[in-house]
Amino acid sequence: MTSALMQTLLKSLGALGFLLLIGTLLRAKVPAFRKMLIPASVLGGFIGLFLGPELLGSHAILPFPEEWRTTWSLMPSTLIVPIFAAIPLGNFKKKKEKKVAAEGLHHASRIAMVTGVHASQMGSQIAVGVAAAVLLGKIFPDMGLYENFGFEMSQGFNGGHGTAGAVGNVLLEAGIERWELVQGVATTFATIGLLGGILMGIFHINRAQEKGRTVLLKQASSLPDSTSSGIQKDITKQISVGRETTSNSNIECLSVHIGLIFIASAAAYLIRGAAVSNNVPGFKEIPVWPYALIVMHFINFLLQKFHLEWLIDSKVKSHLSGMLSDFAITAAIASMPVKAVAAYIVPMVIISLVGFVLVYFMTIRAFRFLLPDSCPFERGIYVWGMGTGVMMTGMALLKICDPDYELPVLEDYSVANIVISMTDLIALPIMYNILCYGTSQQMIVYGLVYTAFFIVMALVGKIVYMHSSSEDSNSSREGVSGVAAD
Repeated sequence: MTSALMQTLLKSLGALGFLLLIGTLLRAKVPAFRKMLIPASVLGGFIGLFLGPELLGSHAILPFPEEWRTTWSLMPSTLIVPIFAAIPLGNFKKKKEKKVAAEGLHHASRIAMVTGVHASQMGSQIAVGVAAAVLLGKIFPDMGLYENFGFEMSQGFNGGHGTAGAVGNVLLEAGIERWELVQGVATTFATIGLLGGILMGIFHINRAQEKGRTVLLKQASSLPDSTSSGIQKDITKQISVGRETTSNSNIECLSVHIGLIFIASAAAYLIRGAAVSNNVPGFKEIPVWPYALIVMHFINFLLQKFHLEWLIDSKVKSHLSGMLSDFAITAAIASMPVKAVAAYIVPMVIISLVGFVLVYFMTIRAFRFLLPDSCPFERGIYVWGMGTGVMMTGMALLKICDPDYELPVLEDYSVANIVISMTDLIALPIMYNILCYGTSQQMIVYGLVYTAFFIVMALVGKIVYMHSSSEDSNSSREGVSGVAAD
């Protein structure tokens, strides 16, 4: 790498920083953006896209050089590796508390249902999204839909713009020429999901509140000004970024955290490179970022083994990961091949509408059936937000219903997420292999099998939950009878 390349990288990052600041200002000042909770990275990315050469060509108001835009297009698929590598860092195992068998079974069955709902809605998006595209291709053959079109909805809706970058990374490493187009389509789906998820989510909340289906929300509620504007002007209310786990006379705390993240990322590239060069079946098809996750789990294990948990602060880690995500998202949108993506806008809108209906029934309605006695709407609206955007979307919608997060929604999901992550270590390589080398029919089958597996998990959880609930009820009655006899 030459000095000129490093300068280009620095200049392109500076331009992204400029777009992020514009996005921050727009979010804080424009009421519509405040209401829809659109992140600064999304706003800044679209400013770069709409006012830049990608859309306006030689008449661009912001004439970003082509080499900057090329760097931006590569950033999401590269930055996704350290973003995913950061996820396990600091998630240390806690000592398990002893629980009564019935109580533990009751809790485990609830986790099974939460896991089943979240994973099955994602799997169903894969199957339905690709199937809808196949059907549209047969009805309108002139649309020219490529193999596995529609898969992008599941990735854009579940994980947002960051996951869209992961899709681009997988195809780029596999040498698939249309990687940039697919990344652009996934990014567009992510934008539709984010905006539609928030607007429809607020509609669902108001409707549930009117029908008395919310646990805590009895009157119309709104988010704090700091949440809607995305900034906190009151210094006394500004939250600390995290703990300083080291002395800066030795090494900066941030250097320790980002150093570990970079170590895991570099190790992941080395491991995958060895798998590819040695032509190891199964492992060479796995993209880089799952390796980064595995390596970081090992690093986490070593930290705990040697009692170094004090060295890591989860808040610091999250902020570093969030910073990388901000730049990756802005870069993905600002460099979107809008002219190529525009050719697919009609099928994308149709598939998105089908997706919103699907997610509603697979989340909000599903919890009403599975857990009618345990804040079903709040659980549903949280997974709805995650199934149409990102975790922050789900948390923002949940905060309207549960301002102080008093309900067990987040606690249960944190455990469910571990189960899904473990399952995805096996499922994701299969899915990405089909994406790169398989057919739409194979992807539909994969989505159906994935969905069926987690639906069965949710239904088994429902049966066990009902059984354990009846046992608890019988025990309570016996206890009351015993007291009365005494």
